[in-house]
Amino acid sequence: MVLRHPLHQATVSTPPRDRMLEVPLITRRPLRASLLAVLLTVAASLGLSTPATATPPNIPSEATARAELSALRVAAPGSMTGYSRDKFPHWITISGTCNTRETVLKRDGSNVVTDSSCYPTSGSWYSPYDGQTWYSPSDVDIDHVVPLANAWRSGASSWTTAKRQQFANDLSNPQLIAVTDNVNQAKGDQDPSQWRPPRTAYWCTYAKMWIRVKYAYNLSVTSAEKSALTEMLDYC
Repeated sequence: MVLRHPLHQATVSTPPRDRMLEVPLITRRPLRASLLAVLLTVAASLGLSTPATATPPNIPSEATARAELSALRVAAPGSMTGYSRDKFPHWITISGTCNTRETVLKRDGSNVVTDSSCYPTSGSWYSPYDGQTWYSPSDVDIDHVVPLANAWRSGASSWTTAKRQQFANDLSNPQLIAVTDNVNQAKGDQDPSQWRPPRTAYWCTYAKMWIRVKYAYNLSVTSAEKSALTEMLDYC
């Protein structure tokens, strides 16, 4: 369920200008700076994060994405024999008590407050796939932009477990993003020729993220996948 917060308007009466207390500019600026410092200190002590935009790191430009796409090897999908999600260990500890999922929830959320175990107790998460905003972490999945099973079929079956763990917990490339849970579940392990985010406005970014991850890990693409990615880049 999407929670919506109605806006409440209030009428504020303004006293005549000659009755307003005028604070000299030279005084107001230090006051503002002091107030901001206090607010930041309080926010830090409460575990609050600054508002985020749910944008994973290292997303290439359109031109770079097109160049990387042209460099990818085109091949038929490999076998799923031997595949298991357990062969891609996740989520791993990233810092302190925070694992990969919790780290992405803090990165992609707004005003996220966590408890001592790094579990989010409040905050909001905007899902760019479908344009929905959620207020409970249980409504949010961390999507592997290139799904684990797709990676297995396109080259990861020959990797070491250590490399598959790196792939499944990659915070340096645009491989992990917080999105609506049922949208992520509808995606499954499908490539862009089979599934795309419901919001066409996000197709360009999604294609650029997908291409960067495949390029960074030297994974292959199918001919249908490459055609779909080329079409999505046309939305940039």
